[in-house]
Amino acid sequence: MYIIYLRFSANKSAASDLMAGHNDWIAQGFDDGIFQCMGSLTPEGGGAIIAIGESREEIERRVNSDPFVAHDVVVAEITEVNVRRTAPALDVLKA
Repeated sequence: MYIIYLRFSANKSAASDLMAGHNDWIAQGFDDGIFQCMGSLTPEGGGAIIAIGESREEIERRVNSDPFVAHDVVVAEITEVNVRRTAPALDVLKA
């Protein structure tokens, strides 16, 4: 499982111009079954995504294809978690 943090960068002002592409990128991650959860970081802004089902290299390629990452609107940090135990409803995260 990966936790992907997307923290705003120096080019944050370009977010509105790239929002449609970023939203399409998020939708594709869910459609592909890779993204399991996403939300906003509070209070500082930016976002976080929980992802499964791909290698580290594939996750990095996917993240780098986000228009926000490609245009330095956000800086991405990928944290890999080796899930050992979950509540039954979250067993998918052990994949």
